[in-house]
Amino acid sequence: MEPLSAWLERQYRHSAQAMLRSVSATSITQVRAGFGQRMTPKPGSVVASPVPGAYDPNPDYFFHWFRDSALVIDALRLLYLDGDPGSEALRAHFTDFVHFSLELESLDGGRLLRAPGWRQQFAANYLQFVRDDSELAAVHGERVAADTRVNPDGSLDVSRWARPQHDGPPLRALCVLRWLRDAGRDDASTEAAQVLLGHDLAFTLRHWAEPCFDIWEEELGLHYYTLRLSAAALDLGSRWLEHRGDPLARDCAAAAGAALAQLDSYWNESNGYLRSRQLSESRASPKELDISVLLAAVHAGGEGAHAANDPRMLATLGKLEALFDADYAINRGRPKGLGTAMGRYRGDVYFSGGAYFFSTLGAAELCYRAAKHASDPRELLARGDAFLETVRKFTPSNGDMSEQFDQHDGAPRSAPQLAWSYAALISSVAAREAVIRRSA
Repeated sequence: MEPLSAWLERQYRHSAQAMLRSVSATSITQVRAGFGQRMTPKPGSVVASPVPGAYDPNPDYFFHWFRDSALVIDALRLLYLDGDPGSEALRAHFTDFVHFSLELESLDGGRLLRAPGWRQQFAANYLQFVRDDSELAAVHGERVAADTRVNPDGSLDVSRWARPQHDGPPLRALCVLRWLRDAGRDDASTEAAQVLLGHDLAFTLRHWAEPCFDIWEEELGLHYYTLRLSAAALDLGSRWLEHRGDPLARDCAAAAGAALAQLDSYWNESNGYLRSRQLSESRASPKELDISVLLAAVHAGGEGAHAANDPRMLATLGKLEALFDADYAINRGRPKGLGTAMGRYRGDVYFSGGAYFFSTLGAAELCYRAAKHASDPRELLARGDAFLETVRKFTPSNGDMSEQFDQHDGAPRSAPQLAWSYAALISSVAAREAVIRRSA
């Protein structure tokens, strides 16, 4: 079998090209006949999957999710730093993303409702999927950023969905902060990025402690992932604000410390893992042991408490490995050198309810990020490589990555060409290379 490094080099290039199909996908049109919509993306938008679907059987992921888009644009930054031949085009995508994001702030659900006969565009059997007037009327100003997703043509998503979600603004703030740090320039595009960053930090400062829906858009409560991203954005953002002499820096720093301290209460001492959520109803959730905790550490970055090298995070990884080893047929009797195929949580019923590429890649990246701070990184490096070997095993020979691979037979499932899957491959390879360079 070819060395893992050779496969990764090829898959990295393929993932970069495939992910770019989701960015500013202006040549693709999605028709939602039941909603009376014909969607052509604007420059700067990011569709979660560029393959139009209507749950036939592929899901309709032709939306600009605030969370997914930030992860994809951050992966473009890694390609930019890697000296991609199209580096200037990558930076142009970031600029377009910033402007598209700022344009979304002018959306107003009330204005939509005032359009004559606007509900008449929907087929009668689709009206049950359309948001209530009262809900749409409340979407304006900063509420847009909590609206989970928009259409890639820059219009409001009028379909019923899990809202509000508060992880999008802090994740986008982290993405913009990293771009400004690594590729900032003194020009109009940088000024626009700073405006967007200021808005996202202000949103996060106001709403970090409020209940919202989780990363999987299923349960309302307080969620480890959202809190961890908020703490990271407010911490890094406070330093950026302080450098600019903005008095809001002190408030952001204080909120970051409060959010990070609150995360300590998510440690389940008796079971030895970090809980993913605290529900508003004060009840336990079967989804407490959830891959989103690991993804929080990966997406937030940093080191120390609640980062990849936190012993509690590595303990949570071990518990998740044991869970999916027991639950997934594809994990049983696997040969030495293959890591656990990772899902989201026990009892997942979405499509195959099975292994996700970004979950398994997130576990690999967590190991690499922890290894970067270890006195001897070899064990963690090998552990991360085992997860990547599993990704290699279940990636089709053409390199295309869906959202899931089936827990029973490993076949691609759910959305094809998922941009987040490609972004996770790119970021895990970048984390791996950082460890290897450090160890050389």
